[in-house]
Amino acid sequence: MSESAVTGRVDAAHWRVRPAFGWKTVLTVVVAFVLLSVSAHRIELHRLSSQLGEFLQASVGLKESSQIGRGIGSVTQQMYPIAIAERTPVSLIDDFDPARLPLFSRLETERVEESALDPETMQMTTTTVEKTFLVEPAGYLTFTLGKMLETVEMAIWASLFAVLMSLPLSWIAARNFTPHSALYAIARSFISFLRAVPELISALFLVLAFGFGAIAGILALALHSVGFLAKFFAEEIEAADKVPQDAVRATGAGDFAVLRLAVLPQVLPSYTALSFYILDRNIRMGTVIGLVGAGGIGQELKGRYDMFQYDHVATILLIIFLSVLTLDALAAKIRHKLI
Repeated sequence: MSESAVTGRVDAAHWRVRPAFGWKTVLTVVVAFVLLSVSAHRIELHRLSSQLGEFLQASVGLKESSQIGRGIGSVTQQMYPIAIAERTPVSLIDDFDPARLPLFSRLETERVEESALDPETMQMTTTTVEKTFLVEPAGYLTFTLGKMLETVEMAIWASLFAVLMSLPLSWIAARNFTPHSALYAIARSFISFLRAVPELISALFLVLAFGFGAIAGILALALHSVGFLAKFFAEEIEAADKVPQDAVRATGAGDFAVLRLAVLPQVLPSYTALSFYILDRNIRMGTVIGLVGAGGIGQELKGRYDMFQYDHVATILLIIFLSVLTLDALAAKIRHKLI
């Protein structure tokens, strides 16, 4: 047999195309499919498909109505028009002075029906009384903008605290720069713990410690943000190019100098992008933690929702959307100049 034939068979065996997947992959897919099927049955996922089917049929006129359509329709009808003005009974305003009304506001008097218990007959009676209201044409809009500003301030302070805490913590949590392996394990465990506790849960305990208001919200957002930022910052340090680091170490520089001169210039763009992402996330989460009394616009959102005042809810949601959109555009410009 010629040498070329032997070489050809060896080359053919060497370059044999491996199958795209083996029996282990097939077994994994089958097991995953079985587990997903069991999970879908446990959480009644079939209801989702049936309700979506009814909604689509109702949308094209094949059915009279659907549960999804009725729910969405009832809420959206009450959301429009959105609430901009504020009407407050003057009896609820402390030290009200009709001679010193707020700018652009006016007084309105109307007859309303009130139900009360008659102490003599012990029955509910309805009487018609006159009530005076203070009407501020843009009162609720102004109030909501103030609450949104408070939420943005909470997010900014929480993000600033998170960055300041994450920078030294990421140095300890980076495997190639940590002073000791025990400190590395402690730092990584602490970061994982902060990331595992949702802001809403930590806000519940912080409200008990610091009371209702923005302080509890700032701390809840900051602690959870550290769990993300410190992890990402440490991974960026570990993934930094080793060549500049070796060059700086060759001059006799220590770890801190290497970190400052060779690593920080590489990771600064990523650090900037991550910080802006955390700021954007904290603004959105700031509206959620307000549901437990941790300040911001979320507290107002929950109160209006519980009172079924969906026109006020629509105003709040619109302001949140426009605020996040504006801040995202501003962050993109700043990031473009820094990176």
